[in-house]
Amino acid sequence: MKSPGTLYIVAVPIGNPRDITLRALDTLRQVDAVICEEMRPASTLLKRLEITDKPLIELNEHNEMEKAAELAIRIASGESFALISDCGTPVFADPGAVLIREVSLLELPVVPVPGAASFMAALSVLDTRLDQFVFGGFLPRDPERRRQELQRLRGMRMPIVLMDAPYRLAAILEDVEKVFGNGLQITLAMDLTLPGETILRGSVREIRKRVGPRKAEFILFLHPQNR
Repeated sequence: MKSPGTLYIVAVPIGNPRDITLRALDTLRQVDAVICEEMRPASTLLKRLEITDKPLIELNEHNEMEKAAELAIRIASGESFALISDCGTPVFADPGAVLIREVSLLELPVVPVPGAASFMAALSVLDTRLDQFVFGGFLPRDPERRRQELQRLRGMRMPIVLMDAPYRLAAILEDVEKVFGNGLQITLAMDLTLPGETILRGSVREIRKRVGPRKAEFILFLHPQNR
């Protein structure tokens, strides 16, 4: 009877393709297929890595519920897959959790292949000691609900980490200023590892003026306020 395969959770670069790890390269080359969120970014990445003969399987919010069980059965039958995201570490705010659950229910191996993550890259350049923090993640899209969530986070009196889509950067900064006040000290990391990488430190009002309407992949760190 054929041994079961493995699901590898493979971190890929967040911008600079040279951030791929040697282990990630080995894994992508050896699996039967690569599971991706979108075909175009995955195909572009694999071509840059000179992996041109690997089948791609699309798994996203539209088909994960139906596709996950099918893929789990294929892994049980002996196939191995690498799950990647468009950039960075998979599953973190991306599809994949349903697939991992289905594979785990069959007691099949799920193996992390760690690497680049914008979240950790941003925290690594903070100019303040970080013993603990609150991950606020992606805030609600509705402005009123977003401000309510920021009010809740403010009450925790701890450092807060936020991230969101590039086109909501200006709106997030505006709401942070409204809820926390214009003197709140923040660190904003934008387009990490890309040619336009920018890390800004200062008050939310100052940084709002400097950023303007710019759209960018970002991680936003709200420094703790004085009690």
